[in-house]
Amino acid sequence: MFEEILAALATVLQTRRIPYMIIGGQAVLLYGEPRLTRDIDITLGVDIDHLGELLEVAKELFLKPLPEDTPVFVRQTMVLPCLHEKTGIRVDFIFSFTPYESQAIQRANRIIIRGVDVCFASVEDVIIHKIFAGRPRDLEDVRSILVRNQDIDRQYISTWLKEFDASSPEDEFLKTFKAILQDI
Repeated sequence: MFEEILAALATVLQTRRIPYMIIGGQAVLLYGEPRLTRDIDITLGVDIDHLGELLEVAKELFLKPLPEDTPVFVRQTMVLPCLHEKTGIRVDFIFSFTPYESQAIQRANRIIIRGVDVCFASVEDVIIHKIFAGRPRDLEDVRSILVRNQDIDRQYISTWLKEFDASSPEDEFLKTFKAILQDI
């Protein structure tokens, strides 16, 4: 069922010329170890001014927005969480327009699913997203991805993590990446 939803999402987003990339667990399935995931996370290359259009996309794809006050929730979180009621699969649209996200979307890999090109974040950008999230499950995903993908652009990852460290009081993203590399 995930494949059907991913292909439908890609078709509608491409038709509407909304830049996007699949991140999260679905991208981990592509690059890392198989694991259970119950949702689809999509980073969009648009800001929340496009909420109306995304609500139309959701309706077209039979996705029910979950927040009661959707505009307020999206303004606060930059996320439009939806539920595909027929399957119970959650789809989170993440609004983004940062230079990093724009570049990551440009670098996305096109994977054919059910005859449709679906844009997945590059392996390097999945690693960056997972380190940024920093939960134990995310860091385990990074390990599994690194074990299966040894020929990655470590410089690209390090450059962006260093930039994120500069804007974070913890200064831990690059250290975390280096520690995981030493671990494997």
